[in-house]
Amino acid sequence: MTMSWKRRILAAVCYTIFGLCPVVLAQEPVPSPSPSPSPSPAEANETARPLYGYQGVLVETLDGKLVSSQAENDQFNPASTLKLATALIALQTLGPSHRFATGVWTDGTVDKTTGVLTGNLYISGRDPSFHYEHAVLLARELNTLGIKEVSGNLIVAPGFTMNFSPSATRSGGALFDTLNSNLRYAEAVRAWMYERTLLNDRASLEKIPSVAVTGEVSVGPVAPAAKLLLTQRSSPLVDILKVLLCYSNNFMADRIGEALGGPEAVRQRLIAEFGLTQDELKISHLSGLGVNRASPRTMMKVYRALRTELKNAGLTPAAIMPVAGIDPGTLEDRFAGTQWRGSVIAKTGTLLRTDGGASSLVGQMRAANGEVLLFVIMNQRGSISRFRENQDYLVMLVQNTRGGPKPFEYKPLMLTMKLSQTESTLAAGEEFEPPSKSQQH
Repeated sequence: MTMSWKRRILAAVCYTIFGLCPVVLAQEPVPSPSPSPSPSPAEANETARPLYGYQGVLVETLDGKLVSSQAENDQFNPASTLKLATALIALQTLGPSHRFATGVWTDGTVDKTTGVLTGNLYISGRDPSFHYEHAVLLARELNTLGIKEVSGNLIVAPGFTMNFSPSATRSGGALFDTLNSNLRYAEAVRAWMYERTLLNDRASLEKIPSVAVTGEVSVGPVAPAAKLLLTQRSSPLVDILKVLLCYSNNFMADRIGEALGGPEAVRQRLIAEFGLTQDELKISHLSGLGVNRASPRTMMKVYRALRTELKNAGLTPAAIMPVAGIDPGTLEDRFAGTQWRGSVIAKTGTLLRTDGGASSLVGQMRAANGEVLLFVIMNQRGSISRFRENQDYLVMLVQNTRGGPKPFEYKPLMLTMKLSQTESTLAAGEEFEPPSKSQQH
C-alpha cells in the first residue's frame, strides 16, 4: 500500500472517531487485505478500511468529559447490548446475591426401608440457569432423604424450565430422564462429573444419584396439600449475569426480564431513572432481539448506572461482563493480541438482518497512562464483520492516543464454576405452603 493510501484511510478513521462526519463511505475499493483482529499499535494507527453504514459513537472519561462523539443522540438498535439494561434493573431489583429457588414437593409419603415415595413429585421454580448438573444434584438430595423411586407422576410447574428451553413440557421431560441414571443422557453425566470435579467434590462421584419415576411427566401446579421436601437455590445473580453476558444468552436475559415485569416495566423504570422521554427508548425484548431503539447517549447512561450499582456492591464491571481476549464467549477473539488482551471490558450486540444488520459495543477501555475511558459504539445498515472490525479500531486508536492499552486487574474463574455454586436445603419433613398460582406462572 502506498503512503497516500495509508494517509487517506487513517484520515477516514480519525474523522469517524472525532465525529467530523456521520458515516465513512467507501468511494472506491481499498487495495489491502483485511487486518487481523489485534494488530500492532502501528498497524492500528495506519491500517483501516472505509466503512459503509450508519454509526454512532460516544467516548467519555470517568468524570464525564467528552473524548469523542458522533451521532450520539440518534436512535440505533442496541441489539444485545440492551442486556446491560436488563442486568442493571435485575441488580437494582433483586440484588447481586439473589438466588433463584427450585422447590421439590410431594403429596405422598416416603418409606425409607424401600426407598419408595408413594405419591407424586412436584417441581416448582423459575431458575434461568437450571441445567443437567442441577437435576442430578436434585436426585442426589432426594437420595439423601431416602427416596430412590417415585410411584406416582413427576409434575413440573408451568414456569419451570431446564437447559435454556422455554418449554415447560420439554424441560419436564429432560428432568424426568436426568433424575433416573438408567435414562440419563451422556451429556448430563459429563456435566455432572465436570462440575463435581471443578468443585473438588470427589465424594459425590463415588455414588451415582438416581431417582426413578414410574408414572408420567406432566405440567401443572403444585397440589395445595403438598409438602416441601427440599429447596435448591441457584448460584448468586451476579454469577448468572456473568455467564449471561459473556455468552449473550437470550433465554436467560428474557427469563430474568420476566421476573422484573417484562420489557415495558423495565422500559418505564429506565425512562424514570434517566429522565428520558417516551420516544428515547424502545424495548421489544430484554435480550435485545427484535426492533429496539436507544441512542449512544442513553446507552452511556445505562452503563454508568450499571457501574455505580456494581461499585455499591463492592464489584467491578468484570464481575458480570466479558473481559476481551480472556473470557470465553463473544469477546474471546477480539482484542486478543498480547498488548490488548484484558484491556477492554464490554458487551457486544449483533443482529444479522434486523435494521439491515446491527452491531454495537458498549463498555470501558484502559490505557497505558492508567486512564479508564467509557465508550458506546453503535452501527447499523451494513456488514457485521466490518462493523466489528471498525469498533475494535476505534477503541485501539483511542488507547494509542494515551500510550497504548493496559490490562485491567482481573483474575478469571471458569464460567462453569460460577453456575456450580448451588445450595440445597432439605426440608426434613416440615410443612410449607406451596407457591401461589401467580408465583407458579
